[in-house]
Amino acid sequence: MHDDRQLIEERLRRALRERLRPAIYGAAVPLDIQVWHAPGEPVTPAEALAQTYEPAEIGQPWGPAWGTAWFKFSGQVPAEWAGREIEAVIDLGFSGGPGFSAEGLVHTTSGKPLKGLHPRQTYAPLSILGPDGTAASAGDYVEFYVEGAANPEIPLDNAYAETDIGAGLGDHPIYRLTRADLAIFNAEVWDLILDLEALDSLQQELSIQDPRRKEILRALSRSLDALDYEDVAGTATAARAELTEVLSRPAHASAHQLSAVGHAHIDSAWLWPLRETRRKVARTVSNVATLAEEYPELVFAFSQAQQHAWVKENYPEVWERLKKAVAEGHIVPVGGMWVESDTNLPGGEALARQFVHGKRFFLDEYGIDTQEVWLPDSFGYTAALPQLVKLSGSKWFLTQKISWNKENKFPHHTFWWEGLDGTRVFTHFPPIDTYNSDLSGRELAHAQRNFAENGAATRSLVPFGYGDGGGGPTREFVATARRVANLEASPKVTIESPTEFFSAAEEEYREHAPVWSGELYLEIHRATYTSQAKTKQGNRRTEHLLREAELWSAAAVVAGKLDAYPYEDLDRLWKVALLHQFHDILPGSSISWVHREAEATYARVAEELNAIIAKAQQALAGSGDAQIVFNAAPHSRSGVPGLGAGIAAGEGQAVTVENGVLDNGLIRVTIDERGLITSLYDVEAGREVIAPGAVGNLLQLHVDTPNHWDAWDVDSFYKNNVRDVTEVDSVDFSTADGVATVVVKRSFNRSTVTQTLRVRPGTKRVDIETAMDWHESEKFLKAAYPVDVHADRSASETQFGHIFRPTHQNTSWDAAKFEIAAHRWVHVGEPGYGVAVVNDSTYGHDINRTAREDGGTTTTIRTSLIRAPRFPDPKTDQGLHVVNHALVVGAGIPEAIEEGYRINLPERVVTGADGVAPIVAVDNDNVIVEAVKLADDRSGDVVVRLYESTGGRSRATVTPSFAAASVTEVDLLERVLADRDLTDNRVSFELRPFQILTLRFKRS
Repeated sequence: MHDDRQLIEERLRRALRERLRPAIYGAAVPLDIQVWHAPGEPVTPAEALAQTYEPAEIGQPWGPAWGTAWFKFSGQVPAEWAGREIEAVIDLGFSGGPGFSAEGLVHTTSGKPLKGLHPRQTYAPLSILGPDGTAASAGDYVEFYVEGAANPEIPLDNAYAETDIGAGLGDHPIYRLTRADLAIFNAEVWDLILDLEALDSLQQELSIQDPRRKEILRALSRSLDALDYEDVAGTATAARAELTEVLSRPAHASAHQLSAVGHAHIDSAWLWPLRETRRKVARTVSNVATLAEEYPELVFAFSQAQQHAWVKENYPEVWERLKKAVAEGHIVPVGGMWVESDTNLPGGEALARQFVHGKRFFLDEYGIDTQEVWLPDSFGYTAALPQLVKLSGSKWFLTQKISWNKENKFPHHTFWWEGLDGTRVFTHFPPIDTYNSDLSGRELAHAQRNFAENGAATRSLVPFGYGDGGGGPTREFVATARRVANLEASPKVTIESPTEFFSAAEEEYREHAPVWSGELYLEIHRATYTSQAKTKQGNRRTEHLLREAELWSAAAVVAGKLDAYPYEDLDRLWKVALLHQFHDILPGSSISWVHREAEATYARVAEELNAIIAKAQQALAGSGDAQIVFNAAPHSRSGVPGLGAGIAAGEGQAVTVENGVLDNGLIRVTIDERGLITSLYDVEAGREVIAPGAVGNLLQLHVDTPNHWDAWDVDSFYKNNVRDVTEVDSVDFSTADGVATVVVKRSFNRSTVTQTLRVRPGTKRVDIETAMDWHESEKFLKAAYPVDVHADRSASETQFGHIFRPTHQNTSWDAAKFEIAAHRWVHVGEPGYGVAVVNDSTYGHDINRTAREDGGTTTTIRTSLIRAPRFPDPKTDQGLHVVNHALVVGAGIPEAIEEGYRINLPERVVTGADGVAPIVAVDNDNVIVEAVKLADDRSGDVVVRLYESTGGRSRATVTPSFAAASVTEVDLLERVLADRDLTDNRVSFELRPFQILTLRFKRS
């Protein structure tokens, strides 16, 4: 037989494009159109429907960028169409992909939302266009509204070009209304298209010699022969009949088993502001609820409790449909987190609260205790996560983002993930390598071939539907799932819930699944540790303010000095903080609109929290003239106990400044005429800390032009172009209040940096305040601390502990970690000596070592200060920023931990009469109190969360300052796990390395 494969395939392409898809709709009648253009931000349906509408027509321009237009459509359904499928077809001028172009939401004449519209979903069936969303019939008059959102098209194929999409409302229309008809839907033509596409995409994945491919090709050819292009609708049935046999052949017995679940990854903010996400969620939920009525097998995974809450708050009719769909099993809450958060940057307590607030919402609203953690798109995963998953009452974890690794292919798809404390969680990475699958033959074949566990396991999961900007599954996807459910040469596809998948996968594989220990480091998007400095600073500050607000409010209520604990305010403020930890907000990868709002929001949150703190502290301190120092850190300092308040003690001998040397008797710091640290001598240890020939606190400026994804990425070649910023405008030394200070001012390019270095009495650290007036483009600024320490690994604080990473590049896995995330501190050390760098608001670091000619080793710690990417915010971080670091010498990891808390929880001084005993006291400094609060159920119980901080076993006794009747061990949601013995009003225990323990004290 002659090879006519290319001829048939080209014939099919053209037939689909020019003959079949245009024939999906037959006879049509235009709708009458009226429009009202909202003058600013979106309004409620009630407000919109009350406006005066003007006549409009096809071709009408509408919508400045981010604007809203409400369209009123009306018309008579022809009586002669009785018995035909009829739909309203609305094209708002769609240009890009779903979620990345204009969008619409169909409403009834009473304002009830019905169904979303986007470029791949332009119809509303007659079955919902009757009064109040009921069915209309041929001969009826129909009238409905569409809220059109003029979200600008986003050119993701060039995701590093400057753009003004984040600037706010534009001033000229960007779309034109393209179609508004009532039309006959030719279902048989539509079905034929799906038959052809399913078979064609399958055969494209088979080898040219495969008999199955040749059989499909012949069937496709016969089907096209049966079509009459002058009567496509009338001959579609005959064309479909030629495909029946090849579509009915069952899958091989050994075919891979795919669990398909509808999905619409909706970024809570990204290339659109938060307010637009609220509308995206309503549109998507409306779509899914409508689709489930037609396809009862549909199961849709809906994560992020925040998004469910938005529906409840803003769309009561959609909320009722959502609750009904959840009760019927069509929509399945997943994830158990408030948002799909970043996991590299949130603090430990914040990450715990993601589960607390997320799981509690699903329990309260639906009675569902979610079991799977669902983070398909976050930018790497902390080693602290497995323990938090377990403590939240969940047991499974899912992502696919590690498939984005640039340097190393992750070796597993289904495995046990072991966290830094040893806790393991059953984990799955969908081998289809997307969370927006279209169920095409290409994607299904990839999932089957790519599955790393082939030969040992048989199942994987595939999320299908339009996502990122929302939209979700369409009828085409569900109909495709029916066709590929059991099809020869394809994996078997079953639509089912994530719980059904995980239960079956774990039962099949749990005994033999491999183990991955430690963090899931993503080998891309490393710049998200640094981009948008003010967002990161706002997050860090908010986390610590929330700690203080809970601690001092609980202490004041327990002491009987404050009438009420601010439950509602703290709950609300925590949810604001958690929302902004979404994986495109906190990492700094959203448009400028998002980050401008975040900065303003953090300022308001800080004002509220500071007021709560001040009220509680004043109540505790009472009236008087004494200067009472409040210490919210877990360690004592200046004679004031951790978690308590009192009169500060003296700090040590005076500090001197002479000939550029700052000396407090413990360290001597030499600053040269360039304002650089040429010597940092540890008097107690008798050793020089700065490496020979090197200088400390050296600012280094890099050209930063990643290949893709500006705000997200820093590529390793950035190190090839570096400039040491040693120019100096002035260097001024002074002493005041016992503190030695040097102020160094520098100017370079279009920016200035003023650094204030301080040496205080009684400490072995140099405090460094860096004020940057930053006006660079595509630059990356770091501060380098080269120290004379031989360290083959560094320690970085993460949530509830720390992790070690190599300072060498022995393997490609090691080399890939050229930029790393740390929380409050990093540490390098050799036996007997170490150095830490602590910070109050930065996260990115790189740490490496070099060999010197003298045989020694220089280990260089570099903190990432600020970047200047172009996309998606071309003005990222322009302006003034102030960050604080400290170089701590002679430090072990315990000292690094203590100094990390110190710099983030500055002492507060209140004028009053009394000190305050710690609400709880712990007799082992290795056991850290991370949170003290009153129980969420408002019982008045005191909840204390602790963790072992050093990576060793620790025994400790906790003594509350109040009389306790009993104590229990609880999970993150404060549910009882075990009773604990309370003896002499104290509880003793042993913690394994990095174990988190939450205790609940019932007050007498």
